[in-house]
Amino acid sequence: MKSDIRIILACLVVTAAFAGAAFAAQTASIQNTELLWPDGAPGAKGTEDGDKPTLTICLPDKEKATDTAIVICPGGGYGNLSMDREGRQIADWLNSIGVAAFILKYRHGGVGYGHPAPLQDAQRAIRIVRSRAKQYNIDPERIGIMGFSAGGHLASSAGTHFLKNYYDAKDEIDKAGCRPDFMVLLYPVITMDDTYTHKGSKRNLLGNNPDQQLIENLSNETQVTPETPPTFLVHSTEDRTVPVENSINFYLALRKAGVPAEMHIYLKGSHGSAIEKRFGRISTWPQRCAEWMNEMKLLNKQGN
Repeated sequence: MKSDIRIILACLVVTAAFAGAAFAAQTASIQNTELLWPDGAPGAKGTEDGDKPTLTICLPDKEKATDTAIVICPGGGYGNLSMDREGRQIADWLNSIGVAAFILKYRHGGVGYGHPAPLQDAQRAIRIVRSRAKQYNIDPERIGIMGFSAGGHLASSAGTHFLKNYYDAKDEIDKAGCRPDFMVLLYPVITMDDTYTHKGSKRNLLGNNPDQQLIENLSNETQVTPETPPTFLVHSTEDRTVPVENSINFYLALRKAGVPAEMHIYLKGSHGSAIEKRFGRISTWPQRCAEWMNEMKLLNKQGN
């Protein structure tokens, strides 16, 4: 009888241990999502979800953490957001290499917002991350921004328009700088010029008849300076949605300005390939990106 009791107790201990481990794993994977502006975003048109930009916080295991962070801007033609394929899946990969990821749900034309609302949201997101660097165990000077397609336009806008505040400061967070320390741009929309732009993104961001000065201002290949952050670019020659010239012209502008840049142009690969292996060799970009980040000393803990 005593032997049976000992066996039962041992089983209970093992079961409790497994339950504890499962709970710990579940707790570690819980994503905290918060409003960029708890009291309402600038120019908010209502109180629906689309009027409330958010930031989803995804931190890596402490054993892997590298002190580096990236704000992710999913694509969607400035008309919707690919929050899973170009958001959560990317955050999981970044966490796997020790990078803290922050998925930005920004306002866009699909919920009634054009320029400057998306850029306001991107600037605020960077400021939130930088102002809480100590809380998130990251280096405030190792905060990058990553964007896909139209999200690449938003990310490159954050990297070329950081000297202008696109909204009035609301609190202590807005005292932090909004310049990203580096950029990662995947099949990005860069220009608003009709020659190579993605017309849907342009229409959703700027409307049907935008002013020419605004078109030029948000054609980010024309806004590069020596202060533009180092950049990693990925595109495909056969991209029929966003022409590869967007990346090529941005790279050339970076090169002319003396900004460190690396570009990978794949022969094949559909637009919107994100991180999925079914799209072929273009799906190897995460390895190339990690190598670049390592060369830029973004994957080592500070002091190592």
